[in-house]
Amino acid sequence: MDRADFVHLVRLSEHASADDSARYRRGVAAFAALGYLWVLACLGLAVGIVAWVVVSVADGRFNFTRGWLLVFALGLFWATLRALWVHFDEPDGEPLTRADAPGLFEALDRIRERIKGPPVHRVYLDDNFNASISQVPRFGLFGGALNSLSIGLPLLMMLDRQRLLSVLAHEYGHLRGNHGRLSAWIYRTRLSWLRLDASLQRDEGVMALVSQAFFRWYFPRFAAKTFALARQDEYEADRISGRLLGTAVAAAALTEVAIKGNWYASEFWPWHWARAEREPLPPGPFAALRQRARTPPSEEFARQALREAMRRVSDLDDTHPVLRDRLEALNQKAALPAWSQRPALDMLADKHKWISHFDNAWRRAHAADWKQHHAHRSRIRERIAVLAARGERNTPDEMVEWADAERRLDPAAPVRARYESALRIAPDHPGALRGLAQMLPVRERAERLAVLERLHQSGVASRWWAAKNAVASLEDPEAGPHDEQGLKLWRARLKEAEEAEARAWEEITDTPFFSQISRHDLNDHELGELRADIARCLPVSRLWVVRKNLREFAWRRAYIVFVEVPGLDDEDRWHLCRELEQTLTLPGAALVLWAGHSPTLEDIERQAFGTVWVRGV
Repeated sequence: MDRADFVHLVRLSEHASADDSARYRRGVAAFAALGYLWVLACLGLAVGIVAWVVVSVADGRFNFTRGWLLVFALGLFWATLRALWVHFDEPDGEPLTRADAPGLFEALDRIRERIKGPPVHRVYLDDNFNASISQVPRFGLFGGALNSLSIGLPLLMMLDRQRLLSVLAHEYGHLRGNHGRLSAWIYRTRLSWLRLDASLQRDEGVMALVSQAFFRWYFPRFAAKTFALARQDEYEADRISGRLLGTAVAAAALTEVAIKGNWYASEFWPWHWARAEREPLPPGPFAALRQRARTPPSEEFARQALREAMRRVSDLDDTHPVLRDRLEALNQKAALPAWSQRPALDMLADKHKWISHFDNAWRRAHAADWKQHHAHRSRIRERIAVLAARGERNTPDEMVEWADAERRLDPAAPVRARYESALRIAPDHPGALRGLAQMLPVRERAERLAVLERLHQSGVASRWWAAKNAVASLEDPEAGPHDEQGLKLWRARLKEAEEAEARAWEEITDTPFFSQISRHDLNDHELGELRADIARCLPVSRLWVVRKNLREFAWRRAYIVFVEVPGLDDEDRWHLCRELEQTLTLPGAALVLWAGHSPTLEDIERQAFGTVWVRGV
């Protein structure tokens, strides 16, 4: 199924859900049952073949063909039973008891009583800025399920009690009533079919081919038909949270989580890893987070983060609605919330114990990566010293390298003069123009647009970046008055640049992985930045990078990055790769792929010119 057909089916499901929710859910359940019928048909086929072979043996008619069929049937029978008896891993984190967090458990009891939902059997504390609830079946797909709630220590540090309870009420809302049971059943059923499909993919027989053909037809349609159900459940969980704590509290919690989540990812963690320059041994991040979380994000950062969150639109890659849609569903307007004053961390009986526990675990997990990062930042500092010693004798490229290096160590470094020095020598230097545009204050819109105009005219390679930043500046009400004519011009330029970007991305993604590739062209500094980025991504154990040579855009630097990610399922690997595509520091677009069925680890090791990074080495 191609993307257009998938989108069409999702839209049909959304309309069906809006027109008659009960009928739509019955249809989803019926379509899910079709998958069960296939599983049971495989089971019946296996049993039938075994019975036929046994009867043949009893009649003295056993031969090689019947022996092969018996082996096949037993394998199919075992794979089907394993699919029906799905094993779910326990959530990550440390289990909490009522004695560990009496206030938290009392709050969960009250939420359960008001929702009249099932109990939460297990509560886990982890190190994520998140809360989630999951169901672990007791007996595969048979019998009841254990409900497990995971709460992140950073979330406890950055939200007050009421807003944390709003988040927990949302998660608990996924378990309520028949709707919650249907959604959980659909989720477990989907995993069961994936398990069966994975088992049959290892078989090259006729039945495996038939099964794979069925799943290729079935899974995309199942995902499309159930998309509206998953999206609907998110809104319903928000409504439950609003009913219990008030819609104003629910909206404030959603907004504060969005802003502080942005701050946590883009401000706190870079700050923490920057400590590697002066601290050769890794410090614990969570003790530091507790201190830094007491000071809310700056108003400028918060407003920008809120604007970014409100610009996002709900798409088909995630069943969670975006902040704008969730606030509208609660009938609340977007606004900066009054920040949480007293963190919910006090709900833990011994918060110091848990902070110390997760700090120590983080130190152990990142000791080797921290050592590498310490060495990397030391090399940057040494390079800065060399460039600083040459002063005005540096070339424009070296001036830009000097300024960029200082900003990598300190994003607020006052290096505007270095970019301006480079531009006095080379007025159209793309790197200097880009750096200067980033250094200009938001309210100096006219000066920034003038620099972006020069960058746009400097060459095709810089047009998308220039147009994207110009549009963002013109759409920012904090930067100055509305300029309709300027915005129209830059939007047209951005559209043209995005069309070119789309064609380039199509060439990267649609051609075979190992065609049009060559050894990467990253210099030592660029390679060091890439290694520093990937060292902070704990699931990745090895990394390869190759240059993708584009035919239409031969001047453009583009890459394919291969990662080995043991310990995650394919869905988590997919999300991780999409995240890395947005966060890796590379001088061009990059497609990130994991070693799996396609491409395989053997293919990567044979054709990707060797690893560029290995964890712990």
